[in-house]
Amino acid sequence: MNATGRGRAGLAAWAELLRLPALFTVPGDALTGAAATGARPNSRTLLAVASSLCLYEAGMALNDWADRTEDALERPHRPLPSGRVKPAAALTAAGALTAAGLALATRAGRPALAVAAPLAATVWAYDLGLKRTPAGPAAMATARALDLLLGAAATAGRVRPAVASAAALGTHTLAVTAVSRHETRGGSPLPPLAALATAATLAWHTGRPRPRPRTTPARDASRATPVGDALRTTPTNDAGAFPVGDAPRTTPVGDALRTTLALAYATTSARPLFHAVLNPSAPLTQRAVGAGIRAMIPLQAALAARTGSLGTALLTAALAPAARTFGRKVSVT
Repeated sequence: MNATGRGRAGLAAWAELLRLPALFTVPGDALTGAAATGARPNSRTLLAVASSLCLYEAGMALNDWADRTEDALERPHRPLPSGRVKPAAALTAAGALTAAGLALATRAGRPALAVAAPLAATVWAYDLGLKRTPAGPAAMATARALDLLLGAAATAGRVRPAVASAAALGTHTLAVTAVSRHETRGGSPLPPLAALATAATLAWHTGRPRPRPRTTPARDASRATPVGDALRTTPTNDAGAFPVGDAPRTTPVGDALRTTLALAYATTSARPLFHAVLNPSAPLTQRAVGAGIRAMIPLQAALAARTGSLGTALLTAALAPAARTFGRKVSVT
């Protein structure tokens, strides 16, 4: 093999190690978190996206380094056991990407770093030990929820408005991670069945119409004042995802987009999970896990649309075709 061939083989090995198609599922975390705050995306949002990408890829490299002995028996074709990437190089990449992610979060401000630091710690704790314990799925869910909160913290300096969206994404991640624990050997139909129920619940939650803001009628119009009128017509926080007064206006276009995205999330997840329920073999379980990872994109987009950020929703949803196309060439699991 000539130098060009070796170079291409090396890049292909690193693309496989880092599971590059899964990267398309990452920007939506920070973008959805930013949308939940009601603030416009800004330069700090972009720094949060870059930080998320680095920390995510650090986790991918560290995952294979930690699993190199197990992969030598169960997945000898992976880059490390096959010798295409050296273990030391994978560990070095994990450390460098983590440092880069934290540095980018620092540039985004103290609130962003306050979220990125525990996110990085969760990634390392998961890969180096927690994933082999019953706490593994919860740790992975925590990491994904923190990734969404990173976008909120960087954009607006606050995370509370994004907690509901982070909980939804974390719940989906928890279900998919529980299924992934059986992707090499197959197993029980119960994890994919639970994930199927979770997907249906989240699709209904994100797709249903938002409550209309309520107003409190004035009890005595003759005693009304400009200040009193303003207080009495302040919308209440029915949905629990916005500060009082910040609830988004619902529109027919927004409602239709949110419902469409919720259905896209459900259909992306449902069929492979249903097949894994009927036959929890390793290949079908792995296919269900891959679909669950790709389904994060329409879920993120639906959550963004639910906050009224239709531009962010469309931008996030536009990443799905690329994830599907590149996923045919490089496995995301």
